[in-house]
Amino acid sequence: MESVVDRLLDGLAPRADARRNVERLVAAARTAVDEVGTAVTAHEIARRAGVGIGTFYRRVPSREALLEAVLAGAIDEMTELARVARAADEPWPAFSAFAADYVRLRATSCGLNEALGGAGGLALSGRIDEFRKEFRALVRRLQVAGVLRQGLTYRDVAFALAGVVPQTRTLGMTAGQAQWRTTLRIVLDGIRAS
Repeated sequence: MESVVDRLLDGLAPRADARRNVERLVAAARTAVDEVGTAVTAHEIARRAGVGIGTFYRRVPSREALLEAVLAGAIDEMTELARVARAADEPWPAFSAFAADYVRLRATSCGLNEALGGAGGLALSGRIDEFRKEFRALVRRLQVAGVLRQGLTYRDVAFALAGVVPQTRTLGMTAGQAQWRTTLRIVLDGIRAS
């Protein structure tokens, strides 16, 4: 699979220092997208990467292109996780492992949550469609194997997993960093065939 850096360099073979700057920008963008979301500015990414705004625009086509490349990499990772889970011999343990990875990725990235929800105005619909296709096939495998609670559709499972990512606060309490793990166990127990 093509790396985010290679995708941004688009077949070019830049000097070593130019490639390092792109690598720093990608790393900074990943962190910023996770913490801030898709509204992060080019200036903020450049600052986090330790480069000037001029270097930012010399090394990447645009802020949007950088964010799309970073988020496309995360969506591609989720698609591959769904593919692997679908191909596994034991459907429920494979799905449970996929669900934990999927929810962890969503729980740790504001930007990924925004992108999967259709916000951010980034051109990721093709990749999201591919993930949706793999996710649907994975849920179908659970249905055929008889391990998914009857009557649930892939949409039900998608919304159930999306709902695992906690709000930061509820009823005057603050969610701990691992709250999603407990909530995921509850959700998986609820959707599994008895």
